Amino acid sequence: MFDLSGKVALVTGGASGIGLAITKTFAKQGAHVHILELNFELARQVADEIRKEGGLADAHAVDMSKQADVVSLIDGIASGQKIDIVVNNAGIAHVGKADTTQEADFDRLLSVNVKGVYNCLFAAIPHLKKGGGGVILNMVSIAATVGIPDRFAYSTTKGAVYSMTLSVAKDYLADNIRCNSISPARVHTPFVDGFISKNYPGQEAEMFEKLSKTQPIGRMAKPDEIGALALYLCSDEAGFVTGCDYLIDGGFEKLNN
Repeated sequence: MFDLSGKVALVTGGASGIGLAITKTFAKQGAHVHILELNFELARQVADEIRKEGGLADAHAVDMSKQADVVSLIDGIASGQKIDIVVNNAGIAHVGKADTTQEADFDRLLSVNVKGVYNCLFAAIPHLKKGGGGVILNMVSIAATVGIPDRFAYSTTKGAVYSMTLSVAKDYLADNIRCNSISPARVHTPFVDGFISKNYPGQEAEMFEKLSKTQPIGRMAKPDEIGALALYLCSDEAGFVTGCDYLIDGGFEKLNN
């Protein structure tokens, strides 16, 4: 089950955190993974590691906010291979409320988290249609549907991607393109460790424990757990699933009282 042999997958932001887990999981299951990253050196290291383990992976440098660059890259990949899976994972975070978020920060989050996803969809969907269909998976967040303190701009962008998921799923039913999204709660990634050390120096262990316990299950998610859900949604076994957002939140949305 969940065999991706012979399939070609694009993973944006696929060299770190959740994206890295998805990249490695897909490659392990047989997919040829193309890592689309701003940090090319990091992407190259991941691709090299996958190839050393017998997998198929290529690294590509691209700024997802630049449409012409994204279109050129994806057109190039599609010229040699049929694209089957597109994972829109690249994104950035921000801490702030509506009256403390500066315009430059708001614009920056929109350019990456919203326009970056749109750019990838704009570039990839024609190739999915031409190839007879495929799967799109967008990374959202519980912040799209739950009020999270000090995450105004981030929540705004994730809400937009949630809506994009529904729109794309509806528009391309006849083209055999499925589109779903995943909404994690807190996931233990290097970003989380960096955020804690930057904002709570000397209190790292205490804050990690506090943030972990905001999930009713009592811990943060592991990136590999998100990767496993992504694998299911992008596999043939999920062929009847489209237009859905999947919570993977340790009970955060439904069990927090």
